[in-house]
Amino acid sequence: MTSDLSAAPVRLLLSGRFGWFLAGRAVDLFGTSMTTVALALGVLQASGRATDLGVVLATSMIPTLALLLAGGVLADRTSRRGLLIAANTVSAAAVGAIAVVLITGRYHLGTVAALSLVSGAAGAFASPALRGIVPELVDDADLRRANALLSSTRNGIRIIAPAVAGLLTATAGGGWALAVDAASYLVAAALFLRLPPGRRTAATAPGLGAEFAAGWRVFRSMRWVMLTSFSYALVNAFAVGPWNVLGPTIVTAHGGAFGWGAVLSVRAAGLLSTSLVAVKLVFRRPLRTGLLLGVMSALPLLALGLSGKAWTVAGAAFVGGIGFTIAGITWDTALQTRVPREALSRVSAFDDLFSFIAIPLSQVAMGPLAAAAGAQRVALVCGVGYVGACLLPFLSPVIRRG
Repeated sequence: MTSDLSAAPVRLLLSGRFGWFLAGRAVDLFGTSMTTVALALGVLQASGRATDLGVVLATSMIPTLALLLAGGVLADRTSRRGLLIAANTVSAAAVGAIAVVLITGRYHLGTVAALSLVSGAAGAFASPALRGIVPELVDDADLRRANALLSSTRNGIRIIAPAVAGLLTATAGGGWALAVDAASYLVAAALFLRLPPGRRTAATAPGLGAEFAAGWRVFRSMRWVMLTSFSYALVNAFAVGPWNVLGPTIVTAHGGAFGWGAVLSVRAAGLLSTSLVAVKLVFRRPLRTGLLLGVMSALPLLALGLSGKAWTVAGAAFVGGIGFTIAGITWDTALQTRVPREALSRVSAFDDLFSFIAIPLSQVAMGPLAAAAGAQRVALVCGVGYVGACLLPFLSPVIRRG
């Protein structure tokens, strides 16, 4: 590992077209992060029923998973800039409509769920374009710095945006918080207008089905990508449910609700600080190094299982955040530099789908598993499984060579 001490490339990135993308992505993320909190609190304010909230959240996630591959095909065959502008505009309309429903006191579960479905569908088309457009905006040599800057922005916003959404919801109501969210999507779309148009499909281009099949062939041919995507599916299965469902239960039982909030804050600090430092770091074998450091992300789960005390889990979460951030940055950079540019969004969509598909099952399974075997025991087993899942990609010689 070495350190690149020159600040000029970073300033150059921020002053060019990537700077406009970074600004638009930051506003987009701010709105998305606010929506997650404001929608949950707003629905609970309006209905008072946790069941309604579960339905609304599910209708947002299901179309995202269902349409992700279609989003990848469109992002490779059309202008990624245009797709981002359209997705943010649709999100603004859907979230704005939910805001109107809540502000006017005309809450109806079916209406809010349908609008949430539209917002989730827009996200499915935006996600592959976001990863695929970065190599269009910066040179290959600058991709690592660009991804580190994006990671820094993302982690910083995830600290601030939920707090802002909670404050707005508590003072003005969930509807007005969602109205701010909707406006942020429009601002992001306006910033994306400053990006270069990008490629468009010629009239003789093959149909969507043919391009979908071609993207699958590229994904399947890159065995190291398939293996790592499967690894991330296991990682998310072992991590997301235990952390989100069992984490607050275990920590609260050992020291009160404040302890869990402190754990999340410390973890966020680890994510953000590592992202900032990563702008300057250069790894000689980034793919191998990133995946090895990703093993550190198992530490919070192991701490939940072995201790459960807030200060222990918080320290483990800070260290785990270091590995999580570097693994994410190096993986994005590896895809952007090693996958053929014309298939990048489709391969990214397959990667995302494989990685995320186990999350709902993980979240649903944790309650019954904890009831049967004990929350801390389940967290400990998941932590051990997480380590094994992280090491799975090293079966590939491409990964071992880094």
